[in-house]
Amino acid sequence: MSYTALYRKFRPNRFEDVKGQEHIVTTLKNQLKAERIGHAYLFCGSRGTGKTTIAKIFARAVNCENLQDGSPCGECAACRAIGAGASMDVIEIDAASNNGVDNIREIVEEVSYSPAQGRYKVYIIDEVHMLSIGAFNALLKTLEEPPSYAIFILATTEVHKIPITILSRCQRYDFKRITIQTIMNRMQELMQTEGTEVEERALRYIARAADGSMRDALSLLDQCIAFHFGDHLTYDKVLDVLGAVDTSVFSRMLRLIIDKNIIGTIELLEEIVMQGRELSQFVSDFTWYLRNLLLAGSSDAIEDVIDMSADNLERLKEEAQKTEVPVIMRYIRIFSETSDRMRYASQKRILLETTIIKLCRPEMETEFDALADRIGALEKQLAEGTFVSGQTDDGKDESKAGQAAEKEDRREKKTVSALPRAIPEDVRKLVERWQSVIGSAQMPMKQYLREARPSLDQENRLLLVFQDGLASDYFLHQPDNRQKLNELLSGCIGKEVETAIQTIQDNRAFEDSYVDLQAVIHMEIEDEE
Repeated sequence: MSYTALYRKFRPNRFEDVKGQEHIVTTLKNQLKAERIGHAYLFCGSRGTGKTTIAKIFARAVNCENLQDGSPCGECAACRAIGAGASMDVIEIDAASNNGVDNIREIVEEVSYSPAQGRYKVYIIDEVHMLSIGAFNALLKTLEEPPSYAIFILATTEVHKIPITILSRCQRYDFKRITIQTIMNRMQELMQTEGTEVEERALRYIARAADGSMRDALSLLDQCIAFHFGDHLTYDKVLDVLGAVDTSVFSRMLRLIIDKNIIGTIELLEEIVMQGRELSQFVSDFTWYLRNLLLAGSSDAIEDVIDMSADNLERLKEEAQKTEVPVIMRYIRIFSETSDRMRYASQKRILLETTIIKLCRPEMETEFDALADRIGALEKQLAEGTFVSGQTDDGKDESKAGQAAEKEDRREKKTVSALPRAIPEDVRKLVERWQSVIGSAQMPMKQYLREARPSLDQENRLLLVFQDGLASDYFLHQPDNRQKLNELLSGCIGKEVETAIQTIQDNRAFEDSYVDLQAVIHMEIEDEE
């Protein structure tokens, strides 16, 4: 006998078995009891929250011969036929693969025929946002004036893609993300039914990793049970299967970052990599850990919003006392940005290492929260009496090294101020009109050009410098976009322009290695005035 996945095996057959969507279940049951059944419903919400499940239960209920408190009995001929997928009165359509006009026209033609067995003919259209505009138009008339026996249930994860003409003809139901506790309780029930021993901490982690999706939680649980089949499923075993990291590692990493110990953080990251942990998962989990730390440092009554044991919560509060709120917010911002970039990065480890170094060195950033972190570090040095350290590794006075650096910086500034005379006239015109250049571009190029910083390359060409990310990829990896950019620039000054593109890791790299043409040319204009 073939194995049935947990989320399929335990899919609810009655409204009472649905967890986390009580507001929707109650409304639909009341409609069934009062016989105030609508002709079109729109179920919207994130994946795995019960949209298709409730649609199937509702389809049984409207045709049930022995309705019990608004739920289908599951025993009558209609319930059994629909449950087995053998009823001709319930038609399920996947709009992702049947999204054309012809597919919808077939439905429109079938609607004219009365139900074969039950009282209602129910059409469940999943991922309805995938329908083409023509398909939506074909469906519109039927939704507006359906036969009395026809019910349409449209399910979608992206309601913003549904035309307003469709929305206005449906009863809309928004499915909530299911809470961690609700998911955990459901898994405990199912594991008791299955006779499988699972540690409570393990279920809690799986519930949090599911991100509000009951189906995802059951799939992850299925995966963990299969890997350790026949064994007691513990928290550590779940971490092994999912490539995740224990919270104690987050605590160690945070302490190293706070101490600005770059070597220690890289060594800890090496341990994580050697254990086979998934780096994207680490970034996501560490961001969640920082979120909990922020809440712990902001309020005393956090037991209801932070889902962890009393011991871990107490330790979290202790760590929150050692870190300022603006600093934690800076960490969250940087890791959130990194999480987005990890999806497209080919060298995830290097990206994560540079992120951690950035956290340890707030002077690498110019944002306000980084400035607050730098000020905090200076205040700590002053309080400890270590602000004037006196000696470098080779015995030289650091203040003398600083004076030398300032002199070098002044020499660089003098060089930069002399550069405008060497700037080609066409480049000068483009930089002077740079805001107009951006304004004349089409989206999304307009958005990406806002991130560009004009400079000069070694061949005296216009050099556009981008931070590594989507903007740089847009021009570097898509030749057509590069050609369109050159045509745009040429049209602005009436002369053919050749450009170069360069990527950097952060703004500090630009200040150290490139001439800021906007600042230089702006200063020259002010002198002339």
